Amino acid sequence: MKDLTSFQPKRILVCQQRQIGDVLLATPVFQLLKQRFPQAELHLFTEPKCEALLRHNPFIDKFHLIEKKGFFSQLAFYRRVAGHGFDMVLNLQNLPRCRMMTLFSRAPVRLSMKTGTWRDWIYTHTVPEVKGYATMSKISLLKDLGITWNGEPARIYHTDEEKAEAAALLAACGLEQGHRLITIDGTHRRPLKRWPKENFARLIDMLAEHDSAFRFLLLRGPGEDADVEALREACSVPERILLPKPAPDIRLSAACIRQAVIHIGNGSSPQHMAVACDTPSLIIPGPEGPWWTYPGPMHDEIAPDIPCRPCRRGECAEHLCMKLVTPQMVFDRALQLMKP
Repeated sequence: MKDLTSFQPKRILVCQQRQIGDVLLATPVFQLLKQRFPQAELHLFTEPKCEALLRHNPFIDKFHLIEKKGFFSQLAFYRRVAGHGFDMVLNLQNLPRCRMMTLFSRAPVRLSMKTGTWRDWIYTHTVPEVKGYATMSKISLLKDLGITWNGEPARIYHTDEEKAEAAALLAACGLEQGHRLITIDGTHRRPLKRWPKENFARLIDMLAEHDSAFRFLLLRGPGEDADVEALREACSVPERILLPKPAPDIRLSAACIRQAVIHIGNGSSPQHMAVACDTPSLIIPGPEGPWWTYPGPMHDEIAPDIPCRPCRRGECAEHLCMKLVTPQMVFDRALQLMKP
């Protein structure tokens, strides 16, 4: 089946294994597939940690959360998933488990990016990779189905109860009526993608001096309590910083980002959560290229124009892509981006 223009699949499996931000960036794929094939069931093959942000998504009919218990258990899992009888598998991430799932599916149409290697024989259709914003690149796989990207952003769907829970959490931490919330993502597991703690502290102090209504929620993931506590202590206005204990889960954190006037941070999943919640964002991406920043007026990044960037280094002695970004630069651009 080479010509897909008249293809009408009844059941579609999308494979996007990880990471949390990457899976979130795939949500427009489901939206556009459902618009093109409204009668089709849409399934997602992913890791358990990625499910939370996609929960309640009206375009995803079923999740298949990867099991890693043992070889034979995994084979049984792949067979169970394949038993749904998919007409099409869309592999957004050419990882071993995604390839294995594609093979087990035996779907008549199997789509993925062209690699120019032996992996291409797994698929019935391969498409050359289109460089650019990650969501656009993913959706480019669907061009033979007549689907194109028109700027649709990632989406998180919170219930009214979840929004109320986030409001109650923030109120318990000291956010009052008239305050303006700013979420700060000052951590990252990779040192090369971490703007210095002292810069974040200085930025918070500058924003606090500019507007007495600003309050700052420090976001954190598992194992990052010490990092955010050190950032709080480095600020001159610790009474303005919200640091709920224990840390809220990722879905509740996203609901808090939804209530912020801006999100500021390193390049990681919270930046995509801000886009998905219609909250302006300003990112210090460091060595990363522009493919992770949504191309819209509410979202921006600050990075120096230096020849070594973007790069894929594991280490860097100079670290100029972070050092050349000053708190003043971030402060000035943040004021321009904020919700009124």
